[in-house]
Amino acid sequence: MASCPNLLSWTCSLHFEKSKHLSTECLRGSRSCDSSRPSGLKFHPRGNLLSIDRGCIHRNRIRDPAQILKVQCGELFPSKAKMSREMSHVISAKAQAASLDSARTTLKTTFGQPSPLGVSELDGAVNFAIVSQHAYAVSLCLYIGVSDPTEPGEPTFELVLDPERNKSGNIWHICVQDIPLKGVLYGYRVDGPKGWDKGHRFDKSKVLIDPYAKYVDGRRIFGDLSKRNTPFLGSYDVNPEEFDWGENYKLPAIPEADLVIYEMNVRAFTADESSGVDPKKRGSYLGLIEKIPHLVELGVNAVELLPIFEYDELEFQRMKNPRDHLINTWGYSTINFFSPMTRYGSSGEGPIKASVELKQMVKTFHDAGIEVILDVVYNHTNESDDKTPYLTSFRGIDNLVYYIVDLNSYIQLANYSGCGNTFNCNHPQVMELVLASLRHWVTEYHIDGFRFDLASSLCRDTNGSPLSSPPLIKAIARDPVLARCKLIAEPWDCGGLYLVGGFPNWDRWAEWNGIYRDDLRKFIKGDPGMKSALATRLSGSGDLYNNHKRKPYHSINFIIAHDGFTLYDLVAYNWKHNEANGEHGKDGSNDNYSWNCGVEGETDNVEVNALRQRQMKNFHLALMLSQGTPMMLMGDEYGHTRFGNNNSYGHDSSLNNFQWKKLEEKKNSLFRFFSQAIKFRRQHPLLGREHFLADKDITWHEDNWGNVESRFLAFTLNATSSQPCGALYAAFNAHDYFVRASLPRAPDDKRWFRVADTNLPSPADFVFEGVEGVQETYNLAPFSSILLIAK
Repeated sequence: MASCPNLLSWTCSLHFEKSKHLSTECLRGSRSCDSSRPSGLKFHPRGNLLSIDRGCIHRNRIRDPAQILKVQCGELFPSKAKMSREMSHVISAKAQAASLDSARTTLKTTFGQPSPLGVSELDGAVNFAIVSQHAYAVSLCLYIGVSDPTEPGEPTFELVLDPERNKSGNIWHICVQDIPLKGVLYGYRVDGPKGWDKGHRFDKSKVLIDPYAKYVDGRRIFGDLSKRNTPFLGSYDVNPEEFDWGENYKLPAIPEADLVIYEMNVRAFTADESSGVDPKKRGSYLGLIEKIPHLVELGVNAVELLPIFEYDELEFQRMKNPRDHLINTWGYSTINFFSPMTRYGSSGEGPIKASVELKQMVKTFHDAGIEVILDVVYNHTNESDDKTPYLTSFRGIDNLVYYIVDLNSYIQLANYSGCGNTFNCNHPQVMELVLASLRHWVTEYHIDGFRFDLASSLCRDTNGSPLSSPPLIKAIARDPVLARCKLIAEPWDCGGLYLVGGFPNWDRWAEWNGIYRDDLRKFIKGDPGMKSALATRLSGSGDLYNNHKRKPYHSINFIIAHDGFTLYDLVAYNWKHNEANGEHGKDGSNDNYSWNCGVEGETDNVEVNALRQRQMKNFHLALMLSQGTPMMLMGDEYGHTRFGNNNSYGHDSSLNNFQWKKLEEKKNSLFRFFSQAIKFRRQHPLLGREHFLADKDITWHEDNWGNVESRFLAFTLNATSSQPCGALYAAFNAHDYFVRASLPRAPDDKRWFRVADTNLPSPADFVFEGVEGVQETYNLAPFSSILLIAK
């Protein structure tokens, strides 16, 4: 064996079986074999490990060149590897001093159990189980002792599962003894029927991530371009150390009617240098912990985190394309539904450490009285479409099961998500995966609720047709583990299934109210004919939700969300400016209902800037006075700008990152107004009601509803004997001139005190306890709003 090269070639198993060593003599001898062509045999030494990863083509049995060579020689390998009927090849070999004629060992395995799916402990060993309905061959790949997960190399062991013994129904399983109980990287090779036109996408050359993997390892530093081609693999810890939630720890358990939601991105919140967070913690779960006092000061009591499931932020850089300069910072491209985003952990210490840090973050939020809601993406995965496929897991395990497929279409993957594929959520196997994932986040990480991205796609059957009673949506609503969780749907998808007000809900599901967003934007900027719509939205959108047993809080009221303009850009831009995205401005919504207040973009015009500040306060005050659940976007409290980019998903920069210096500049002005308005809403019993308003609860000061030119609306929220609080009067003027409003008499011989006037400078613009001196009329400035309280 003294001079054997790394790459040797021959063409039949006979030569190899009779060889007691490997040499170039084998190559010369192969010329006389009855095979069509030679193929390569490649050895990969790693310490004392060798694996054989190339096969051969020989008479009567055609082998793909990527297949591993069959070995039956007892002299060379005393411990024979077990072969399946479909695949017959060496899995791995362990040798002393990398010598081929040294003693070899193999792993001891048993057939294993089909449940639970994923990785689990079984009598001190490690059980692996994966489900694939259409596969006819499955191999488990184990990577043991890998020092650098970004370069795992070839599998240390590759175990072929015997379909006669290692398969129960559609579940393939095996139990492996004498391997570590944590930290091992693993994946699967899966093979099955060929034929693109049949909807299958099996590729046995790929090592795939287990859909039930609790951790995913690979690239550990966010946006590390030097590791852009790093493969991702599953990992496990079957006996994790129990996390200490604390002796006095408890869930916030905030009633839905009392929620004030803050939509935010874990990375973007502290990634900027201005955060002052240690560089090792910027953009991480631990970094966010340091900034929780800001959220407490702001007054919100729930955060809705943009996706924190494992995703590939460098997916746009897999191939040359117009977006290959972008880094996915929003995270709407899931690799795995169980594993936390590893690169949101601090210092690049891997998935298990990141998992612990996520729990620390959730615990700290809960200790501060703030709930944690996750934005979850079950409508599609990272695996793209048939034109630019990215095979990492589901597609290669069972494409026909995991995705909605149209066999009559050239591009077979249905695309109701706008991202190339649609997860087949109402297939029984996929539905159970989604439910298991949700339960995992609730039990393991104590998550309080979920916002489902493009949830209407979850209401389609396995052919893509809309369902009036989708099994998955019902199962989530009825699941006992999820019973305490908030459930929020984004009730539309990219296939035109718009279900605002009509999302199948079982009296549990709340909805992002897109109609609220649009109506508020139109009225505040001064569109005609919007007064009645504004009144409906302010009073809880009863036209949409006052049916069955639904409540006002099932309307998630928002004006701004992560996609679209920021609040500042809503009042500073008439058009989107998305040139930096690389799609020639074709991406992002064209229907923004925005108004730049007279100048497009940044300006030194004092009057325009003052109007913009007033409009932002108008929007926020309306949001906090509306019945229903308010949601605001991270950064709006200081007027964050993306300079007109309304689709900034791919910018890991100041375009998305929270600017802490800007916050300090606005701390005593815009931020103060936002904070006071939020805290006022949370403390006043007439706001955030559990039931829809009755006639006695509200008085509209309006007798001109049909006048489309009227842009003024005023109302009083009346207190009752069961509500020992002051009545509230509010008025909104979207005219470009002053309106003198005649005020109603304050009830019970009380007087009106001014709480808010968005036309006044800070701190007079919001005075929590109210300012006396309000007369019988109030002169509202153009594009302004007021709030009064009876005391």
